[in-house]
Amino acid sequence: MKIIGHRGARGLAPENTLAAIEAGIKAGADEIEVDVRVTKDGIPVLWHDKTLQGQTVAQSVYADLKTAKPDLVTLSEALHHIASRTPVILEVKPDEPVAPIIAVVKKYLGSGGHASDLRFGSFSQKTLLGLHKAMPTIRTIVIERWSGVRAAWRAHQLGTKYICMNYKFLWWGFIKSMANSGYKLSAYTLNKPQKAKRWAKYGLYAVVTDVPTDFQYTEVVP
Repeated sequence: MKIIGHRGARGLAPENTLAAIEAGIKAGADEIEVDVRVTKDGIPVLWHDKTLQGQTVAQSVYADLKTAKPDLVTLSEALHHIASRTPVILEVKPDEPVAPIIAVVKKYLGSGGHASDLRFGSFSQKTLLGLHKAMPTIRTIVIERWSGVRAAWRAHQLGTKYICMNYKFLWWGFIKSMANSGYKLSAYTLNKPQKAKRWAKYGLYAVVTDVPTDFQYTEVVP
């Protein structure tokens, strides 16, 4: 079972910052997840909410947002900081323009980055389809809150087996069924090592957690 650092590792450092990313890597996370939004002037940044310090990200230029939050990180900075040390999941928020994100990723790959170290995830099927069409070699992850049926339909449309769902709507029978059907199911945001350990026995592929250090002794399933 893989351990994925949520927003870097938001339980160890401020979320979606270089410090959180570094904390997740040092904690031994198998992968790091970050959130991506795009500013008014087309700069992809790591941020979860629509607003930042009272400013709407999509309606604000990067310089103003950086002034309001000095540790705000661009996607380009994050990718070069990680530098293939661990795979990174780019959770692109719904309704964000994908072209600026694709441009940054292509530039990163052109400078020596590896597509195998990147994943695209989103709650939005439209967003994932756009990303997949532009960069089909990068793994896509369907992020879904509660509906296994919808998640499987979305995964089929994208040609992927990777699904991430809210752990509150999961149970061992569903996890086992998904694993038996060939899906790689992840649970977010799970900060309960013992529950993860139980679910690993039924085929849970990964947990997305705020505190990767809490899971370092979780049983690994072949």
